[in-house]
Amino acid sequence: MNYKGKIENFEHLIAWQKARDLTREVYRVTGQVPFSQDYGLCRQIQRASVSVMSNIAEGFERYSNREFAHYLSIAKGSLAEVRSQLYVALDLHYINQEKFHELQALSIEVKKLIIGLRNSTRESSN
Repeated sequence: MNYKGKIENFEHLIAWQKARDLTREVYRVTGQVPFSQDYGLCRQIQRASVSVMSNIAEGFERYSNREFAHYLSIAKGSLAEVRSQLYVALDLHYINQEKFHELQALSIEVKKLIIGLRNSTRESSN
């Protein structure tokens, strides 16, 4: 069975949809002062969050489960980068504790979905 057997487009992947939600929220918080004034951190966390959803999409469009799994690994790494940078934002008081926990929870949900996708690509390769 191919991992694409039931899903035709990456936009239908729940992991991609949730990664999109995370990216939208990252852009919302980074658009607010004082976060927006820290150009380096602001751009870095934005790029990392976009990388998560982009790598899920790119991997899905590749030709094999192995390639998809590779891109999912990259997405998971970018997600860890987002999570780490959220700690910096919290420590510098760019976001409050409530927003930090909200974004961390969403990022952990995306992480679990990515892991589930990776596991399904392995199962369908066997």
